[in-house]
Amino acid sequence: MGISAPQTFKGVTPERYEILASRARTAGIPLSGNSGSASLFGIEVCWNYSHETQELIVQCLRTPFFMKDGEVDAKIRNLVEQTAMA
Repeated sequence: MGISAPQTFKGVTPERYEILASRARTAGIPLSGNSGSASLFGIEVCWNYSHETQELIVQCLRTPFFMKDGEVDAKIRNLVEQTAMA
């Protein structure tokens, strides 16, 4: 229900970012463009991606009462790490 600290992921190539964005869209999260915010099922996140620095910043802005922001952060971190291995 609180705002989490931004998570910064370095070394995110444009190809890797597109894979992440595609997976998010497949899951129903309307992620488009290099920056923005989206919400689904009471979870709201914002992101900012830089092609130049290959850096992705993601922050959980809101969670439903039954979920902690740390849980959302862990899922985001896991998704980004899995994409690095793809």
